[in-house]
Amino acid sequence: MVQERTLPAFEATSAKISKEVGLMLYEDMVLGRLFEDKCAEMYYRGKMFGFVHLYNGQEAVATGVIKALRPGKDYVCSTYRDHVHALSAGVPARQVMAELFGKATGCSKGRGGSMHLFSAEHGLLGGYAFVAEGIPVATGAAFQSKYRREVMGDQSSDLVSTCFFGDGACNNGQFFECLNMAVLWKLPMIYVVENNKWAIGMAHERATSVPEIYKKAHAFGMAGVEVDGMDVLAVRTAALEAIERARAGEGPTLIEALTYRFRGHSLADPDELRSKEEKDFWFTRDPIKKLAAYLIEQNLVEQQELKEIDQKIQATVDEAVEFALSSPEPSPDDLYRYVFAEDE
Repeated sequence: MVQERTLPAFEATSAKISKEVGLMLYEDMVLGRLFEDKCAEMYYRGKMFGFVHLYNGQEAVATGVIKALRPGKDYVCSTYRDHVHALSAGVPARQVMAELFGKATGCSKGRGGSMHLFSAEHGLLGGYAFVAEGIPVATGAAFQSKYRREVMGDQSSDLVSTCFFGDGACNNGQFFECLNMAVLWKLPMIYVVENNKWAIGMAHERATSVPEIYKKAHAFGMAGVEVDGMDVLAVRTAALEAIERARAGEGPTLIEALTYRFRGHSLADPDELRSKEEKDFWFTRDPIKKLAAYLIEQNLVEQQELKEIDQKIQATVDEAVEFALSSPEPSPDDLYRYVFAEDE
C-alpha cells in the first residue's frame, strides 16, 4: 500500500452546524449510497446496461460542495461518475434511475444513460464520459455568469460554477488551460478534484510528478486547498469559503478532496489491482458513519432519527426503481428530437 498522505487537521465542532443542517447532510449522503447500491443490484440482474461507474465512498465530496450552493441556480458539472452529483443537485431519484434504464422519463429523456445525466432545471450541466471534458464547460458557465453581471449589468447573475473531476484529469491540458483563464479573468469558479487515488487502474502516485494536486493552483496564483474528502464537514467548510470568495469577485479555488471509491472503477471492473489492506484502511473511514457518529456524539440527533432517514431513503430508492421499470421507452417518432443543427 502506498504511503497515505497526512491530512490537514480539521476540528468538526468549528463547522457549528445545526441539527437541521446535520440531518440534511446525512440524508443526502445516504441517498447517494443507497441509490448506488440499488444501481449495482439492477446492473447485475441485467436491468441496466452499458458502463456504470458508482460513487460509493465519495459521498462527502458531492454533499459537502453541492449542498453549500444555491439549489437550481449555481452550476454543477460532473464526470462519468455522475449519479450522486445529480441527486445532490436536486434531480429527483426517479428521474435519475429512469435515465439509467434508458426510459423517456429520465432526466436526459433516455438519451444519455449513466454517463450523460443533465438537468437545466437543477443547474446540472451534464455528466461527461471523456476525462477532463467537463472542465472547460464549467469554466465557460462561470465566464458567462461574470459577463452577464459585469458587461450586461445583470446584478442577479452572481452564480458560481463548480466542476468535479478525478485525479486522472489533472495532467490533462484542459485542466491547466482553464485554471489559467479562470485566474486571469477572476471567474466565479470552483474546481473540485476528487482524488480517489486511482485513475481506473493507474495509481495516482505513479502518474504525476507532484502528487499534491492542490499545489498546482499556486502556479497560477489561485487559492488551492486540500481537505479530507471523507469528512463532509471539512469539505463543506472549504466549499463555503470558496463560494464566498467566488461571489465576492475574488476568483476561483481549487479544492483537492482526498477520498476513496469503495467499488471498482466501474461495475465491469473486478477490482483486483487495489490491495485488500488499502481498501480495508479506507473502509474504516466511511463518511456516512463518521457524520452519524459526530451527530450523536454532539447530541444533535438520536440514533432512531437516523434509522428513520435510512428507511425513508430506501423507500425513495425502491420507488425510483418501480417508476423506471414502469416508464415508457423513448418513441422512435422522437428520434430526431433534441438534435440541433443549422440549416444549410
